[in-house]
Amino acid sequence: MSPEIVGAIGLVCMILLVIGRVPVALAMLGVGLVGFGAVTSPSGALQMLKDIPVDVLAKYDYSAIPLFILMGVFATHSGMASKLFESTRTIFGGVRGSLGVAGIGSSGIFASISGSSLATASTMARVALPQMEKYGYQPGFACGVLAAGGTLGIMIPPSIALLVYAILTQQSVGDMFIAGFLPGVLGMVMYSITVMIMVRWKPHLAPRGERTPWKAKIISLTGLIPFSFIFIIIIAGIFFGLFTPTEGAAVGAFASWGYAVFKGMRFAGLKQSLIETLALSAVVFFMLLGAEALGYFISVSQMSNTLAAWIGGLDVSPMIVLICILIMYFLLGLFMDALAMLVITIPVVYPIILALGFDPVWFGIIAVLTVELGLITPPMGMNIFVIKAVAPHIKLADMFRGVAPFIVSDLIRLIVLVAFPVISVGLLN
Repeated sequence: MSPEIVGAIGLVCMILLVIGRVPVALAMLGVGLVGFGAVTSPSGALQMLKDIPVDVLAKYDYSAIPLFILMGVFATHSGMASKLFESTRTIFGGVRGSLGVAGIGSSGIFASISGSSLATASTMARVALPQMEKYGYQPGFACGVLAAGGTLGIMIPPSIALLVYAILTQQSVGDMFIAGFLPGVLGMVMYSITVMIMVRWKPHLAPRGERTPWKAKIISLTGLIPFSFIFIIIIAGIFFGLFTPTEGAAVGAFASWGYAVFKGMRFAGLKQSLIETLALSAVVFFMLLGAEALGYFISVSQMSNTLAAWIGGLDVSPMIVLICILIMYFLLGLFMDALAMLVITIPVVYPIILALGFDPVWFGIIAVLTVELGLITPPMGMNIFVIKAVAPHIKLADMFRGVAPFIVSDLIRLIVLVAFPVISVGLLN
């Protein structure tokens, strides 16, 4: 049996394992080890099993992941999220759907130092959803707003998804963060416009917000200072080469900790923050271990190179191939976690993208955006289920109906980014 056929069988087995509810990391690791042993030798697979944990856990670039997670956890426990929502709520006071727009804005700003969509959705749902229900928002629509806002965490830098993509493809982490900035801001703007359109089209979804004087709006800007300070330090430092992304993550985590201490965090809060960070980091690193094993298997099977050569010989335009890849990501997103999709597919897809001549940084942005769609699309919709855990009294079907307009908004944004790559890579030139 040829190595290519072994590779194809391995991928099919892995998909079946995932469908059968086997943890994605374990499925990747198991298929990678067995497949590598089948193509090379059992002793080679055992050697790989010894080498992979050292390769992954000792990799300097990966040390940024727990630091970004810690930064977001400190921001949550310090009360920054509550202050942020109150500030944005005051700024947009008087606009119909103002709480919805405030929820989107707060989610986008919180995502800028959280790096995680699930953490953003969970935190903002706890902060904003009770207020939105109190002021008469249709519950399903309110959940849809916050679920969509949570997806901004996967795009707005510093993003863990962009960090992982950069490491898997050996691209510059700083370039990926900078490239994700404008698409992330575009998402915030388009989501806000979607809220305004929906509440005008269907006024029962949300009432007009309480008017706030200009003086109060200006004073409320102080609530944005902590986030702005940390975000500017990280992005400016990376952009101007003052420090690496890992060093930027350490600086951001330290700044978040300092603010949390200033706001009253004591040893118990620090301990809880560290426990949460360790738990989330363990999940991510276990997935990266599985991805590394799968990548070795795909490499020795030559499947990705064979597939890239076959696609390169097809009599179709590169754009058609790109669209097919994005459709694949969208379909996988209906059933799989966003980060899992990236680590599984990048070893296979990336050589094809390079063979077709596409900019790898630009592709990373549109791939992450397509993966982002899976966070709010049924039946998986991880952000929806996170909010469901916060608000069990609201029907799941109502939540998915509420998020539907934002799925349309994301599809439009994806088309815009594909048609105009300059939005993603313009800041790099």
